[in-house]
Order: sequence, then C-alpha cells, then structure tokens
Amino acid sequence: MPSQGAVSGQNAIARRWWVLAVIGVVQLMVVLDATIVNIALPSAQEDLGFSDGDRQWVVTAYTLAFGSLLLLGGRIGDLIGRKQAFLLGLVGFAAASALGGAAEGFGMLVAARAVQGVFGALLAPAALSLLTTTFTEPKERAKAFAVFGAVAGTGSAIGLLLGGLLTEYLNWRWCLYINVAFAAAGFVGGLLLLPRTVRGRARPAFDIPGILLAATGLFSLVYGFSNAERESWSAGSTYGFLAAAVVLLALFAWWQTRAAHPLLPLRILLNRNRGASYVSLLVAAAGMFGASLFLTYFLQSSLGYSPMKTGVAFLPMIVAMVFTTVPTQNAVLPRVGPRPLVPLGMALAAGSLLWLSSLELGSGYASHVLGPLILLGMGLGLVMPCAMNVATFGVQPTDAGAASATVNTMQQIGASVGTALLNTLATTAGTDYLAGREPSARVLAESRVEGYTTAFAWSVAIFATGLVLSATLYRSGRLRPQPGPTADAAPAPAA
Repeated sequence: MPSQGAVSGQNAIARRWWVLAVIGVVQLMVVLDATIVNIALPSAQEDLGFSDGDRQWVVTAYTLAFGSLLLLGGRIGDLIGRKQAFLLGLVGFAAASALGGAAEGFGMLVAARAVQGVFGALLAPAALSLLTTTFTEPKERAKAFAVFGAVAGTGSAIGLLLGGLLTEYLNWRWCLYINVAFAAAGFVGGLLLLPRTVRGRARPAFDIPGILLAATGLFSLVYGFSNAERESWSAGSTYGFLAAAVVLLALFAWWQTRAAHPLLPLRILLNRNRGASYVSLLVAAAGMFGASLFLTYFLQSSLGYSPMKTGVAFLPMIVAMVFTTVPTQNAVLPRVGPRPLVPLGMALAAGSLLWLSSLELGSGYASHVLGPLILLGMGLGLVMPCAMNVATFGVQPTDAGAASATVNTMQQIGASVGTALLNTLATTAGTDYLAGREPSARVLAESRVEGYTTAFAWSVAIFATGLVLSATLYRSGRLRPQPGPTADAAPAPAA
C-alpha cells in the first residue's frame, strides 16, 4: 500500500501536468490570435466598411501594444505575483476580444485590438514564467517545454485552420469570440490549480525611467518595421522611428546598469546560453513568420486553396514539429545541451526554404510543398522548444517574469522584422519581374510567385545566419542546474 507521502507526491506531479494543460491552452490563444484575425480581416472589412488603407491598423494596433509593453508586463508579474498577473491578463484579454467581436465600427475594433495587446503583454510572460517556476526538475522541465514549444511553434498554423473554419461556417466575429472560450477555460483552471504567489511586505519600486525608455523604444521599433511593410524603407516615418528606437533602447540598456530596481536586470541577458537562446528565437521568428506568410499566399493565390484548406495543408508541419520536439526535449537535450540541436534545427529550416525557393507557377502541393513543410516542422521542433527552455533555465524566481517577457519580445520583434523585410523584398522582386513584360493574367501570377520564392530565398539566409550564431554562442555540454540566488552571479558573456 503506497505511503501518504508517495500519494501526495503523485498528486503534486499530476497537478503540475494539469497546470501545463492550462498554460498550453492560454499560450495557444495568444499565439493563434494574430493569424486567426488575419483570416477574418477581409470579411470584417466588408462588414464594417473600412478602407484598404485603414485595414492594417487592425493588426498594427495589437502588435504595437503587445510588443512595446512585454517587458513591463513581465515585471508586473514578478511584482504582483504570476498567478494574479495571469488571471488579470486572461480577464482583460477575454473582455477585449468580446468587445472586438461585437464591434459596430472600425474605431471600436481597433481600440479592442489595442486593449487585447495590452493584456496580452501581461498574460504571455506570466504564462511562460509560471511554466518556468512550476517545472524545475530537468526531465519534467524538458517534457513541459516540449509541449509548450510545440504549441508556440504551431499556433500560427492552427490559427489559419481555425480562422478558416470559423469564417467559412459562422462569421468573422467568432474569430474574436473564440478567445472568450479559451480564456474561460484558462481562468477556471488557473484559479483552481495555480499556487498563489506569496509576496513579502517590501516590494521594489517600479523602474519608471526604464519603463518609459523600453516602452517607447520597443514601440518605435515595431512601428518602424510595420511602417516599412506598409510604405517603404526610405519613408521618413520608417527610418525616423527606427533611428529613435536605436537611441531609446541604447539609453534603456545604459540605464539598466544604474537603476536601483531595473526593469530588465542585465544578468538575465549576459548569461551566455541564455543570450544565445534570445538571439536564436529572434532569428527563428523572423524566418518562420515570413516563410509561413508567403507560403499561405502561394497556397491561396496560386493553388486556389480556401482559408480552411490552407490551414489543413499546414498540418504535416505541425505533426512533424510535435514528433521532433517530444523525443528531443525528453531524451536528447538533457544529455547533450542546446549546442548541437539548435544549429541542426536552423540547418533543417534553411534546407526546407531552399527547397521552397524552387517553386514555380505549376508546382503542386504533394510534389513541391509537402516535403519542405515536414522538413520545416522538424527544424522548428528543434529550435523553438530548446531555445525557450534554455532562455529561462537557471533564472532566479524573482527574475522569471522579466526573462519570460524577453523571450516573447524576441519573438515579437523577430516576427515584425522578418515580415517587413521579406514583404519588401518580395514586392520588389515581383515588380522587377513585370518590367518589360506584357501584364497578362499569367505574367501577373508568375510575378507573384517570383516574389514568394525571393522571400523564401532570403529566409534561407536568415536561418543560415541563425545557424552560425547559435553554433558560435552556445556553450558545449549539457545544461547544469544552478539552484539558488547565485544562479546568475557569474555569467559568461553572451557576445
């Protein structure tokens, strides 16, 4: 008969896995929100009657608020408690989603998306830091990050599938209402399962100058890249905001070395493996989001797929990612560390995009898309969970929110940079292809494919850069836990 202690231990283990289920559902909601809304956007535009020029603000309002407030959201979680931040973020995100679904006009929809971004910036770091502090034993942690990484990496593709299904069979408003169901499940689970964070009486003050510098710097950075996608790199509103971002973020880094209670303690960044993970996440997000965007365009515009069929077409990538992630995180990462795995994932992703760069107008799904999708899923299944795991490994509990927020910030900035850069290159390539040709229907279709393949070719360069950086920056050998307040006391430089 098992002892009371054994039963209690088994209950604690089961409880941790239920916590993972709750966090996974919430992470899926946050990740798929971007693509699910993109699928719904044409129907929303027709229903509410806003212009093509205004359309981009439905997306930009969310990304600006989310990207610029992530570091603040992570620090709030450290200060008020991660469970409290998690539940507050869920309530706010659900309320904003319901408001957006019920929008009667363009202004109401954009305002709701901005509020979604604000509460998403509180919710996403809280979810990852809860995962970090819940799973501390190496084998359990590896399994948990395998699941979390698979959810984070496949959320965009799931958003395409779910968005197509809801838009096709219900209407665009359900692409926002669905968040209420996700949030309700997450809130009930979080309320029942998550331990309440006990805070001491003495709480550090907020780093007000750091908050202002980080928020305005990240806002300028995200807005600058978003503006490059809409207008051009030579537009004053593009390079002006990007230049301002460089200055503001440099001032932020300088201030963090002097602030009494820094928003982002530099000890988090200066650990060599952690710094390598942040760089890897930035690069992978830039290549992944750009590649998935243009592959979506190819499937819909060149192969004539519906939104729902497009989502189904991405399923092999999801399956490949899951089947790569789980054994790698459980059996391989604890033994060999991240240095062999992340560069290998970058190489596989680069190979898949090199394959996609050979697409032509007559290319079919089975012959030219399925293989690269599976290869891309395998590559991302190595990169994303490994980098997320290592990026939060050995972080002091008081810094878990800031470290988790930095993970999300790297992904958000990478996605903005990759999308803007690849979209500009694709548009230029398509325009150059039309020069000197009669713009018939076939030539126009070929020019679009020329743009897609150019984007894929540049994505190869992005992942190749990630391969070199990750192979150079990561330390050799397995991860060694360093519990206690000295975990980050003597960091090795990241660069």
